[in-house]
Amino acid sequence: MKSGATINTSGLVRLAISPKWNVERATTTFSSRFPIHEMILQLLVVSAFALSDGLALPTRDAERRMHPVYTTTTTAAGGSGDRRSRSKRAMPQICFNPQKPEEEYAEYWRTLAQQTLDQQLESKMRLNTKLAKNIMLFMGDGMSIPTITAGRVYLGGEEKQFAFEQFPYVGLSKTYCANMQVADSACTATAYLGGVKANYGTVGVTAAVQMKDCQAQANQAHHVASIAAWAQRQGMATGLITTTSVTHASPAGVYAHTANRNWESDADVVADNADPTICPDIASQLIFGHVGQNLNVILGGGRQNFLPKSAKDASGAPGSRLDGRNLIEEWQRQHTNSAHFVQTRRELLELSNQTTRVLGLFAPYHMPYHLDSNPEELPTLEEMVQAALGILERQSAGRGFFLFVEGGRIDHGHHDTLALRAIDETAEFDKSVRWARTHSSVEDTLIVVTSDHSHTMSLAGYSSRKNDIFGINDGQLAADDLPYATLSYANGPGYNTNYLYKEDGVIKRKNLRSINMKNKDFMFPTAVPLESETHGGDDVAVFASGPFAQLFSGVYEQNFIPHGMAYASCLSDKRSMCLDGGISRRPR
Repeated sequence: MKSGATINTSGLVRLAISPKWNVERATTTFSSRFPIHEMILQLLVVSAFALSDGLALPTRDAERRMHPVYTTTTTAAGGSGDRRSRSKRAMPQICFNPQKPEEEYAEYWRTLAQQTLDQQLESKMRLNTKLAKNIMLFMGDGMSIPTITAGRVYLGGEEKQFAFEQFPYVGLSKTYCANMQVADSACTATAYLGGVKANYGTVGVTAAVQMKDCQAQANQAHHVASIAAWAQRQGMATGLITTTSVTHASPAGVYAHTANRNWESDADVVADNADPTICPDIASQLIFGHVGQNLNVILGGGRQNFLPKSAKDASGAPGSRLDGRNLIEEWQRQHTNSAHFVQTRRELLELSNQTTRVLGLFAPYHMPYHLDSNPEELPTLEEMVQAALGILERQSAGRGFFLFVEGGRIDHGHHDTLALRAIDETAEFDKSVRWARTHSSVEDTLIVVTSDHSHTMSLAGYSSRKNDIFGINDGQLAADDLPYATLSYANGPGYNTNYLYKEDGVIKRKNLRSINMKNKDFMFPTAVPLESETHGGDDVAVFASGPFAQLFSGVYEQNFIPHGMAYASCLSDKRSMCLDGGISRRPR
């Protein structure tokens, strides 16, 4: 059988490997149906490949296109020394200066590498195998690895680090649901809090429960206990903090069991033709469920899900409940006078040292983005963590505590392709991690930082160091002779805000030079138009510091995370450091 290639008059390569396959025939058929692809296919077949025994091989020209070379020149700079600049095709030359003069010298990088080596050896040569009396799980919702990378530039430069990036152990978590390739925040909450992979849209139940299956939810054999429940069985103090509604998917994983993450109030259950007496809504599970009742700290948004439709909250927003119950008042009646309900930053920060429990609901639904929040009225995530740790440490009575903290609005920023908001929320999230680590002992407190899933945002192009991460790529123009954004999304609502539609049907990109991309409401460009940007299916990072942090290195299923924490804190009735070491936790 012979193989080879010829170029025909249309510019297509004829690749004859067998009578059953012919590139020209396949390409012509495809192009006739989809003319818009004809030029792309010809370009790929003609100039990207050479042939050897019927195999397609990359060519030198293709390599040059994939890895463009910038021209570096040296010019006088008004007597101030050499200035280095680079140019790329139609783009004007731009100035490029090393961030530090010493970066031009090899010794600078060798010294930096040796410092990193010293840090690595110091942090990893001595394993901390003590009991993790306290556990804190920080979860940046939608905090993908590109989000972290872009966030470093937002902090001041590519070389910067978030506080959690300085933790000694890092791993990768595989985030898929039991039934979905790309996960949502519900099935992932069941994984990283309950240790079991579940179906998309469900929280705190096994994969035997499909979304909206009320009867399956009612079967307690399908319920998955969270690490908060495991901690409470050991007499530990427990709490949750979020910048979303406390009934949202991620915090619900701490205490709820539901076939639909959207059943936040009884009105939502009824709207799906389900019976809230059989399938209790998430808000009612927080107030009356065993884990929810015993939480010492509940801080976030979501007042409307706890109030009847006939009532209004402090902001004038109506409640959503159909059963006529005021669950906030019922929570207050459940507990002693040392349990407090708060709605403002001032009320939270002025809590007395005698406080045993706190329910803080600071917004009708989600708390505002940090960039929109009134700092006099609403606490930051860091301030909520500060208040929570004071209560948990006092109430633990030496038995330790478990705290779940979610930076929930990173995810919301990405869904609307509002990259500035998403990355600013990441920086705020990191502040809470930094405070928690510096105000706890690494000897007895395990802190794990992770994300539930990724997003489709990418950081691309060949920009100079410290180029504005929210601006245009300063190294090249696109094929349409227009600049493109360093940050963009695979899909989402940013498509419609970045394209011009002409009467003749021609679609053209807007010139980003004429747009204020630093506006916090600017929707970054997307390739596919969708009402809401989707999650990504790639792995997310896990950072760990404290006792048995070494367990979180490597690549593993997301549902391993609570099992690793339980081992370190002796919360498992299976294998734990207490069972392996022949010791016991402090008795209740």
